[in-house]
Amino acid sequence: MEFFRFNRDIPFMSWRRSGAVISIATFILSIFFIATKGLNFNVDFTGGTVLEVSYSQTADLEKVRSVLANLEMSDASVQNFGTSRDVLIRLPIKPETSSAQLSEVVLDALRQADPSVEMKRVEFVGPQVGEELLENGALALLFVSLGIVAYLAIRFEWKFGVAGIIANLHDVVIIVGCFAFFQWEFSLTVLAAILAILGYSVNESVIIFDRIRENFRKMRGASVTRVIDNAITRTMSRTVITHGCTQMVVIAMLLFGGEVLHYFALALTIGILFGIYSSIMVGSSIIMLLGVKREDLVRLEKKPLENDGAVV
Repeated sequence: MEFFRFNRDIPFMSWRRSGAVISIATFILSIFFIATKGLNFNVDFTGGTVLEVSYSQTADLEKVRSVLANLEMSDASVQNFGTSRDVLIRLPIKPETSSAQLSEVVLDALRQADPSVEMKRVEFVGPQVGEELLENGALALLFVSLGIVAYLAIRFEWKFGVAGIIANLHDVVIIVGCFAFFQWEFSLTVLAAILAILGYSVNESVIIFDRIRENFRKMRGASVTRVIDNAITRTMSRTVITHGCTQMVVIAMLLFGGEVLHYFALALTIGILFGIYSSIMVGSSIIMLLGVKREDLVRLEKKPLENDGAVV
């Protein structure tokens, strides 16, 4: 199905130098913000107290947040958990207060606002656990990246593996850089979104790479630039339809998913937008920079030698 048809190839590769400037600038800025401002890790990584409370009716989350703000705990995370009557509260570590004392103070304040509230569980997440989660998350990103490189190198050629992973890591760094710059809360759900974007972006790269390989077989006399431009142009309709539909779902989560899904959907939104850009401009430009040619993907056919009318 094609909703968009292009009579001429779009000269994407003629813009690759401008794209390189944009990519390098955004990448360096993201690294700068990550290094200087750092990430605003939530309780999942920094450790703290997790409380689950239950109400007899639908919980008013704004009221719960105002109670915590009065206790000078405005940095606490409040969200529904399971049902609309159950609330999960994540409190950062308070060095001067133990976890048990902190939970009692919060429960007393909540009961003053609504006597029907009941404590269901209290858990303490230590900093060591958060550090292990961060290390495991980094290892997960590393293994996913290595798997992508191996897959693209086997399916296509090593140049495509290098181009694909640089394009995908470009998306990851941009997402993390945005979270560092705006100091959005970085949680396990955001990490899950980043891993999802890695797989999502590589799918777009594979589609374009596969079309490039097909064009090298069909467009024998064409230049590499024309082959890549034609491949990207022919996949534009699919790109608009696929990413457009995905983005509508993600925006719905962003607008109506509440606090639980807000940063998860925000990370996906940034990743999808930059994923389209990186697959087209970053990945394809790196392929040209590495000097991809027809012989890398298409085996040369050997003509049979003739000897006195007999084929040898």
